[in-house]
Amino acid sequence: MSTLSCADRLWLNCATEKFTKKLLGESEIEAVLQRLDRLTQDEARITVAQTLGVVHGLVGNVKLIMEGARHLHDCLRMFD
Repeated sequence: MSTLSCADRLWLNCATEKFTKKLLGESEIEAVLQRLDRLTQDEARITVAQTLGVVHGLVGNVKLIMEGARHLHDCLRMFD
């Protein structure tokens, strides 16, 4: 009977220790990981927005160059 009682106390102590770790330690870690995840997602969104801005600017520049080349071609054709 004392062996069972000792095993029960050991199990209860282990369960209590796990509960305390979960309640105090892991919840803080989980909160930090969730915050890190949100920050990572925010950084990804910012990076996408900046990339889209750069691409939009490049497309605008390419359009200007193409229009300039077309205009130059039209001007040169007048002298043919």
